[in-house]
Amino acid sequence: MRVNSVSPLVEGIAEKAFLLAASSPHLDVRGVHCHIGSQIRTLDPFLKAVDILLEFMDALRRNHGLLLEELDLGGGLGVPYLDGEKGDFPSIRSYVETLTGKVREKCLSLSYPLPVLFVEPGRSIVNTAGSTVYRVGFVKEIPGVKKYVTVDGGMTDNPRPVLYGARYQALLGNRVEGGEKETVAIVGKCCESGDVLIPEIELPRVKRGDILVVEGTGAYNYSMASNYNLIPRPGVVFVRNGTARLVVRPESLSDLLRKDVIPEEGVG
Repeated sequence: MRVNSVSPLVEGIAEKAFLLAASSPHLDVRGVHCHIGSQIRTLDPFLKAVDILLEFMDALRRNHGLLLEELDLGGGLGVPYLDGEKGDFPSIRSYVETLTGKVREKCLSLSYPLPVLFVEPGRSIVNTAGSTVYRVGFVKEIPGVKKYVTVDGGMTDNPRPVLYGARYQALLGNRVEGGEKETVAIVGKCCESGDVLIPEIELPRVKRGDILVVEGTGAYNYSMASNYNLIPRPGVVFVRNGTARLVVRPESLSDLLRKDVIPEEGVG
């Protein structure tokens, strides 16, 4: 069984875990699962995962009579966040066709019954379907340095730029084609040096009250949002065929205070 550089398999830990689980009358061991990373730009790592996991499954069958019926290849398929990255990632169609073809081919070579195949597409489906809409506050220019455009959000609703340098693109929703352009930085309202959503972007000349739409925020942004600095989290709206539907209401001050307990008079 070739399981290069996969420590739990090489050291036999996974095999022992499966045998222990299979021996329990309280567990129904059905398959294997892996997660090999995120924002993967090529299909090669997924194909290697198919080889490794199916060989592991086949070894369990041959050595212990344990036939697993399910194979979960996890997620990790990358998506572009910028227009210039669109050619850098496989399409979903290519991903599905290549993986299913590889599973069939590998099972045939091992004479292994085709398992039920699971994948966890996550970001590759929802990310480009979502955008975050901000309203521009003040615009501040530091001569010879940079022009800063503040918005009514920031690292509370999108911590990814400050956490690991995620990059985004944006447009002015109320005037996409706004004439003369300028280079600005988009910053939030958390009063933190790291509260920078987009360090440099070219937009039509921005003014207070404009609507800024940051693209590609359908994955992770809402789930990673916080109430840092006691800032309420924004709501979520689904839009389809021109019809908008509120699915998560915006938080209010009352939401932030609902767990506070007022001590009885004289306590403390």
